[in-house]
Amino acid sequence: MPVKVVCVGGGPAGLYLSILLKRQDPAHDITVHERNPEGSTYGWGVTYWRGLLDRLHEHDPESARAVDASSVRWSEGVAHVRGLATRHSGDPGFGIGRHRLLEVLAARARELGVRLEYESEITDRNLPDADLVVAADGVRSALRTRHAEAFGTEVRAGRNHYVWLGTTKVFDSFTFAFVETGHGWIWCYGYGFGPEHSTCVVECAPETWTGLGLDSAGEAEGLELLEKLFVDVLDGHRLIGRAQADGATQWLNFRTLTNRTWHHGNLVLLGDAAHTTHYSIGAGTTLALEDAMALAGALREEAELPAALARYEHERRAALLPVQSAARYSAQWYENLPRYIGLPPERMFALLGQRHSPLLPYVPPQLYYRIDRAAGRMEALRRFKRWLGPKVARTVHARSLSARD
Repeated sequence: MPVKVVCVGGGPAGLYLSILLKRQDPAHDITVHERNPEGSTYGWGVTYWRGLLDRLHEHDPESARAVDASSVRWSEGVAHVRGLATRHSGDPGFGIGRHRLLEVLAARARELGVRLEYESEITDRNLPDADLVVAADGVRSALRTRHAEAFGTEVRAGRNHYVWLGTTKVFDSFTFAFVETGHGWIWCYGYGFGPEHSTCVVECAPETWTGLGLDSAGEAEGLELLEKLFVDVLDGHRLIGRAQADGATQWLNFRTLTNRTWHHGNLVLLGDAAHTTHYSIGAGTTLALEDAMALAGALREEAELPAALARYEHERRAALLPVQSAARYSAQWYENLPRYIGLPPERMFALLGQRHSPLLPYVPPQLYYRIDRAAGRMEALRRFKRWLGPKVARTVHARSLSARD
């Protein structure tokens, strides 16, 4: 039966949901409202892995082919620390410019008959009548905030500061660089997303941020300092920022957002409006697109809207549990960088690859490294690690809850 859907937010999640719903039934009346002008987007490139590309091909081969054709690939990671570089091969990764991704999805949505309304800000006061309203307007979602009590919204800020930058340096591998300063360590993650640019995320502890004067520096001054700190990995290329209204560089603390429930009446949360995962695992866009797949599937399978929304939420919460756990431990790894940075570079990089492990924070790094190396050769030890890790995580979680009570 055709339904009327209003999607608030023209990011990847909202656009992809509109594509999937139109493919399911061309008679659906779907409008996507985006408050910003078309073509304006924050962010540089986004990352994803082969599994997502395979799912995109399953759900809409045409847009998947366009995404694939616009993506760059890498299969190596490289870490620079104390003047040394170490490389590891891994699963193939993909990068695509956020602007290009939105272009692809918007063009496909229009082709299928979706109405895209740009410079159209939707609030409770001017919300169009619809069978379903989708809040896909990001972590600062206005519709979710208006009903924060009903959704049970909670936000927790991380300790470290980070800034999302672009650069004209085109990285051919997923690149990490760690630089020691007189005020502590500062590091960046860099990855290509096109033939001319890469993303460069810079992160540091709060005492390093203030000690270097990054808390008070204007954009030009701050970028110049970062270019000097990372001159070796940037090969003399410039960093590109996005200044705030006062001219300062937009440093942030990552905000982990959760909601007790993802739907309220005919209003449902999608993507970052529903949940966030730390950027260091590079899964934000993937999870948003998978949300869209799950919601479209639930709406197809369930005749009644409440049942469809409950099914969507149940499915996605279950899928998110291991990802959110990995993201928490990944963020903690960087917050506890001094614990690992003194290791030989190849060992530090190996444990960087293991940062999602719930066991790693509770085992001395050198011992964990040796166990992990041995486990690579012995299946019995691999099974032991898989058995012990969750037990340690559950014990620590239970103790933290008891202490809180």
